[in-house]
Amino acid sequence: MGSVLAPGLEAAGHTLVDSLGEADAMVDFTRPDVVLANVRAAIDAGVPSVVGTTGWDPEDVTDAKVAVFYAPNFAIGAVLMMRFAADAARYLEDAEIVELHHPAKLDAPSGTAKLTAERMGGDVPIHSVRLPGLNAHQEVLLGGPGQLLTIRHDATSREAYTPGVLLALDKLSSLPPGVTVGLDALL
Repeated sequence: MGSVLAPGLEAAGHTLVDSLGEADAMVDFTRPDVVLANVRAAIDAGVPSVVGTTGWDPEDVTDAKVAVFYAPNFAIGAVLMMRFAADAARYLEDAEIVELHHPAKLDAPSGTAKLTAERMGGDVPIHSVRLPGLNAHQEVLLGGPGQLLTIRHDATSREAYTPGVLLALDKLSSLPPGVTVGLDALL
C-alpha cells in the first residue's frame, strides 16, 4: 500500500517524514499485529492518526487524547456500496456478503465486510475468498420474492484508496479526540 500511497500523498503536497517527532499525522497501513502499538505510539506523541489496517479493534484506543480516524476501506465507491447496502437491507431482509481478496490479505472476513454486515443489521452471513488474480472486491446480495439485488464494488488497484486517505488527512484536524470510524463520517 505504501508504494502507491506515498506518491499520492506527496503529489497532494504532503511531506513524508521518518519519525513521529516530525509528523503532523501518522498514516498506518501496516499489519494487524503491529497497528495497535503504532497507534499507541502516535497517541503518546500527540500525533493524530489515519488508520487503514484491518484486523484490530479500534475500541482499544477510545481513550485517545488525539483524533484516531479508522476506516476499513478508503475507496469512496466501497463506502457508497456500504451505504447503499444498509439502505437496501431495510427493504430486503435476506442478504449475504461475498468478499474476495488477494491471497496476502491477512484478515477474513475483511473489515469492509464486517462493517457492511454491521450496518445492515449485524446478522448477515459473510463468505470470504482468497485467490491469486484478485485485488479487493465485495458483493452484497439481497433477495426477496422473485428478485435479487446485487451491489458490488471492485477495487482494481490500490490507487482507489488514495482519495479517501487524502480526505481523511484533510478532515483529521476537525475530528474530536478519540476514535472516528468509517469514511462515510467524512462524506
